[in-house]
Amino acid sequence: MTALKLDQPVGRRGPFSRAGLHRRVLAAALACVLSFTTFWIAQRLAGVTMLDLMVYRAEGWTARTGGDLYDMLATSARLPNTYPPFASLLFLPLTFLGVPEMRTLATLGNLLLLVAVVHLTLRLTGLPSLARGKRAPRAQQATATLALSALLVWCEPVWTTLRYGQINLLLAVLVLWDVTRRDTNRWAGIGIGIAAGIKLTPALFAVWLALAGLLRARRLYQPGQGLRGTWNPWLRQACAAVLSFLGTVLLSALVLPRDSARFWTEIVFASDRPGDVEITANQSLRGVLARLLHTPDTGLWWPAAAAVAALAGLALATTALLRGERAWAAVACATTALLVSPISWSHHWVWAVPMLILLGTEAVRRGGLATRTGRRLWAATGALGLLFASFALWWVPHRPHSHAELHQNGGQMLLSGVYPIAGVALLLLAAAHLRRTGAPGVSEPGGNESGVSAPRGRDHRPDGRDHHRADGDGTPAPPEASPRTDASSPCLRVPADGSGT
Repeated sequence: MTALKLDQPVGRRGPFSRAGLHRRVLAAALACVLSFTTFWIAQRLAGVTMLDLMVYRAEGWTARTGGDLYDMLATSARLPNTYPPFASLLFLPLTFLGVPEMRTLATLGNLLLLVAVVHLTLRLTGLPSLARGKRAPRAQQATATLALSALLVWCEPVWTTLRYGQINLLLAVLVLWDVTRRDTNRWAGIGIGIAAGIKLTPALFAVWLALAGLLRARRLYQPGQGLRGTWNPWLRQACAAVLSFLGTVLLSALVLPRDSARFWTEIVFASDRPGDVEITANQSLRGVLARLLHTPDTGLWWPAAAAVAALAGLALATTALLRGERAWAAVACATTALLVSPISWSHHWVWAVPMLILLGTEAVRRGGLATRTGRRLWAATGALGLLFASFALWWVPHRPHSHAELHQNGGQMLLSGVYPIAGVALLLLAAAHLRRTGAPGVSEPGGNESGVSAPRGRDHRPDGRDHHRADGDGTPAPPEASPRTDASSPCLRVPADGSGT
């Protein structure tokens, strides 16, 4: 049997013909529509309440009518507002919609945001290309985006996000929009700042960019020239994120001065305000420790664990960015933020979608099932996929306000801590990846035309082998032609203007 050549051009016949590519896109689109429709029906049959969406609407209404945002208790569950006041301004349009229309639009919007998350993640990771020509990569990316969206919508964090009408996918899109921009793009950093203005956790991405920028500035520093020449795109992006975040603070202070003053002097420090720390839905290190110690008061254990996780995670994310591994860097940063946050509800873990796409893409790039490394990465992808789709954390007793989670046995603790376990595993995989592909030097911010930093010191091949490096089976690979020539490139290229494909 003739082996399929990965550099096969688009022709009139075959799987990579124009008609073949169009059929693949159409099939993926139909699969996505069918999966989304089934998902929508399943949610309605399950009687989802979209409780958090109702809280958002109540926040918007309170801001619109001049009430006290942080004395407000919404819905029959009497839920408080925990977001910065800027979020309430964004929720104002919800007050002009009826509840059925609001729920329908929120579900449709979140499904579209999932597609956007998948699309941006594929741009970030670099979709391995199976055919040459401009039309083929675009068709392949559309096919992959739709097919993966159809599959990943069934992950528990995505299901729960839509069940509650949450905004996690919107925050992920804002962050991914930033990290997939070309480094010199003037808008890069603003998405992170706005996301942090809505919910504080994404602010860790600004810290990550600042650390990478400072390390880059240190490398650029030359004695006798002062700070001239040390300014770099990552510092600029961090500054843009901080300034846009401060813009959200200033806007809300002008419109809602009383609520803004109370949030930044009182509410921001009330880490227990969102709910009981120990409940199964809290998939942060603090939640794991509360269940492990059988008490909501974790003492110094949680600050210590959070500090270790933050230092390790930011070190990995910063090192990855400096080496040009932007996808690993961004996912490691997101994972770190989820681990160290006082409360990380299971629906906050929609970053499972980029995690799985990153591992799957890397498995393909490392040779898939043909190499030992590729097989291991596929195994890790499958294990994490099953974990996030299993709903395993809900297999333990979890009645609201019953504190049943404080009396879990070892097996129940394991099930109710599956997401932090997955997060730690992802960080370990990132460390192993950086060790395996480590190269001296620091990548140049904005140094390639893709806007997504290419890994420095290695040249990925479609068969999973690296130029100047042996693959998982110990077989050296010959050099690969430059992607600027007519030779096939294994990664989807992003245009120089950062506009995507």
